Amino acid sequence: MATVNYSVPDDVKRLFNETFADHNRSAIVADLMLRAVEDHRQQVQSAQAVDRLLARRARRPAATAAAVRAAREAGRP
Repeated sequence: MATVNYSVPDDVKRLFNETFADHNRSAIVADLMLRAVEDHRQQVQSAQAVDRLLARRARRPAATAAAVRAAREAGRP
């Protein structure tokens, strides 16, 4: 198992230690680090998906006002 050394504000350390005094704080920190990695990966994947959608949209022809109006009115009673 590795040892990690990060600086955090004193008030954060105090609150963490008070809140998790009866818990395995190393396991909690490890879990939080894994969650941070997963969140970051999810954000990267989301950004990549948006970029792909925007790239596809840029290659598609724009709809004319008449086509939008016709689509909006299609199927209306």
